[in-house]
Amino acid sequence: MTISEFMQVALAIASVGLAAFCMILARRLRRLNDLETGLGGAIAVMAAEVDRLEKAICAARDEATAAGEALAAEITRARTERAAWELRQRIGQAAGIEAPARRAPRLRKRMEQADA
Repeated sequence: MTISEFMQVALAIASVGLAAFCMILARRLRRLNDLETGLGGAIAVMAAEVDRLEKAICAARDEATAAGEALAAEITRARTERAAWELRQRIGQAAGIEAPARRAPRLRKRMEQADA
């Protein structure tokens, strides 16, 4: 057997070994990409979960923004009412009228029941 023939036999054996290796890799890759049991299915589920979470985050952000705007409106209204109340207090003090003492709702109810 000459060196040329030996190299051809070695090349043929290497080609058969490489073909077997490629078939094994192809079979593993098919199993890996299987949408029900393999990594492909896990990736599909994770992509769906990411979409669901992004929608939930957007909804929570919108809700928080709306709540913040409502709170800002309430704060503005409370400040306006406080300013009006202080103005009435000053006018009453300037006119010499004492403001009636404010009672807690429960105490006021008890006082009304006692008077009746």
